[in-house]
Amino acid sequence: MIDPSVHDELAAFVAEREWGQFHHPESLAKSIAIEAGELLECYQWNADADLGRVQGELADVLTYCLLLADRLGVNPNQIVRDKLAVTRAKYPVIKSRGRSDKYDAL
Repeated sequence: MIDPSVHDELAAFVAEREWGQFHHPESLAKSIAIEAGELLECYQWNADADLGRVQGELADVLTYCLLLADRLGVNPNQIVRDKLAVTRAKYPVIKSRGRSDKYDAL
């Protein structure tokens, strides 16, 4: 899912600028929330947001997510698979197909 060359390019980008010193988990988590807010802002007044702007903000969110995963020493692919397994158990297809109800209301 995550191209290893993207990880390497991102790591090189950060290293060239010596920004790793600022990438504490708390700071990266805050940055994810801030960038997610900027992504949401794209849709604030119009459901038909500018795709270029959405892509830019989404890239910022994903970048900070990848940086946080790296800082925590976790594999993004594995943590998504692990969470998917938990969610799959909470939302069995037989009960949740076509429904948006929370698991405890199924």
